[in-house]
Amino acid sequence: MDERAGVDAQRVAQLWQRESAGYAREHPRCLALRERARLSMPHGVPMSWMASYFAHPPVWVAEGHGAHFTCADGRRFLDTNVGDKSTFCGIDPAPVVRAVQRRAAAGAQFMLPTEDAIAVAEELARRWGLPAWQFTLSASQANTEALRLARHATGRPKVLSFVGNYGGHGDELLVAYAGRRRLSYLGLAPFAGRDIDAVQFNHVEALEGALSTGAYACVLTEPALTNEGVVLPDPGFHKRLRALTRETGTLLVLDETHTLICGPGGLTREWGLAPDMVVVGKAIGAGLPLGAYGMSAELSAAFERGRSLEGEPGELATGGTLFANALSMAVARAALTEVLTPEAYEHAARLGEHLADGLEAIIGGHGLPWKVQRLYPRAGIDFSGRLARSAGEADDDEQPELNSLLRLYLANRGIWEAISTAGPAMSVAATEDDVAAYLVAFGEFVREVSASD
Repeated sequence: MDERAGVDAQRVAQLWQRESAGYAREHPRCLALRERARLSMPHGVPMSWMASYFAHPPVWVAEGHGAHFTCADGRRFLDTNVGDKSTFCGIDPAPVVRAVQRRAAAGAQFMLPTEDAIAVAEELARRWGLPAWQFTLSASQANTEALRLARHATGRPKVLSFVGNYGGHGDELLVAYAGRRRLSYLGLAPFAGRDIDAVQFNHVEALEGALSTGAYACVLTEPALTNEGVVLPDPGFHKRLRALTRETGTLLVLDETHTLICGPGGLTREWGLAPDMVVVGKAIGAGLPLGAYGMSAELSAAFERGRSLEGEPGELATGGTLFANALSMAVARAALTEVLTPEAYEHAARLGEHLADGLEAIIGGHGLPWKVQRLYPRAGIDFSGRLARSAGEADDDEQPELNSLLRLYLANRGIWEAISTAGPAMSVAATEDDVAAYLVAFGEFVREVSASD
């Protein structure tokens, strides 16, 4: 473990052994379900990352309400992972539950439009300032379609992104850059990602050099990187990014799937950004499958254009049988108009601020060099003593043993921490008491991990 963390590696290892034993004692049924599941599911889980994102076994959930869920062993957890931002509305918001009941009773899928789709598109247009929208079942699929539209509209094949930006599980997006290009996962075609390049976030000179080639249909990025902890843009970075893309005829696509929890129009509205396309998902479906992407009027016209730039007839490669199904649209309408209100966003952001303030006070009280990340309702810890400006710095600063111990320690005290280095987020269903509970558990962790005896 890196000495910059300011704690003893041997003590971290000892605490890990103790907490692991405690976790196993408290979750016999969850562990038994995992063993049963190994007979019918690879790795004993319905989705493989459930077995790899935590250094300890996952719990199996029985039910959840508000900001809490209960596992198969009857243990209750405050959910600060919030479904990787998909349950930012809370686990069972009443307007969404009512919408599901009404729509399921009237038919969930027709492969035909319902009026709810218009209402959702209109509300997304109002929030993000882009007039035209299309729907998918996930943000991964929405990103895939947005890139197709960018290539169609510009006639350019390549995409530029930033190292550490995760755009979903489309093949071309699963490329990692750690000094060299490599495929992030097994099973991908060798040529996957050959048309996507990446530079480090906040590195304006690298961005200028890449875009000067005129080869890129678009830049795809989150407004702030959220899969490397939180990496915030430098002052003026977005202004320069937008100027460079316009100068070079490159479209700007902002993926707000995680950052839409920051406000009613995501960081696009909060920071006054001006993208050509926006991708959203997760929270707008209140935990049900939904993705969407919005586009400018010019791109909407290109979308409708039934010919390629060479004049050949054709149709843009979009759509899926269950896309924009009646149930998804009813849920999104309820989530956007009755749950994700300006007041709800203000409430969650205030909780996130109080959480970050509390984390800083605890860390400072123990003389540790750690830094606290802040992004509206979301907070987190950088154990290295600096706030990373790029994914490269975030990777250099990572403390996996300490991070794994933190989430295990919190789990044993009724706090379900965020995946990997994401950091906790407060949903609109959370309360000040929930923030206090997190801080009590975190304070115990800091006292134990920094103790000298």
